Amino acid sequence: MKPIHLFLIVSIIFVITSGCISEKKGPGVYGNQTENLSYQGKSLTPIAEQQTRDIKGIQYIDRESYRLQVNGLVKNPRNFTYEEIIELPETSKVVDLNCVEGWRYTAKWTGVKMADLLNETGTIDNATTVIFYSADGYSTSLDRDYLLKNNIILAYRLNDVTLPQDRGFPLQLVAESKYGYKWAKWIVRIELSNLPYRGYWEQRGYNNTADVGGPEFERSV
Repeated sequence: MKPIHLFLIVSIIFVITSGCISEKKGPGVYGNQTENLSYQGKSLTPIAEQQTRDIKGIQYIDRESYRLQVNGLVKNPRNFTYEEIIELPETSKVVDLNCVEGWRYTAKWTGVKMADLLNETGTIDNATTVIFYSADGYSTSLDRDYLLKNNIILAYRLNDVTLPQDRGFPLQLVAESKYGYKWAKWIVRIELSNLPYRGYWEQRGYNNTADVGGPEFERSV
């Protein structure tokens, strides 16, 4: 066999066995857990490549002592442990996070529906606004109807990895179709109200509706 032919055969075998002709993403590893990089035929952005923002740096919350307080216009105020939250019915969905800075990523989010959480506390009929408070002092709000009609979830896993500390452990709000400043991290309290509420960035001029593709800023504050 001529050398040129042997070189071509060896090259073809190398390409096939190295997987270079395949575009499918297999599982990865993040920390000591398996990170899925595809779900339901959709490619997911690896956690290491996802950008994130915060106002006071990473918050470190202890799983055992953590409590999620749900109060305000609810029938039965509760302090949920982490274990009680993850024992509620689980939901997974692929959602894009879009930042007003122009970057975005796609991820699989797994957690509990806001509807299921509020079923545990009950809500008073005139509650229209749900306010999310974070461990670092951050806050934001969304309409109760939006949360319920869109099956919005509080995520405790990201790409099938336990939500990392720098990504908002134990809970991050997955506010799909809303800009990233509505995606509260390190959530420690949820309050139901019948009044409009402006959170951290909304008080600084960002649009309280925060629809992706809509205006980023209010005309007046």
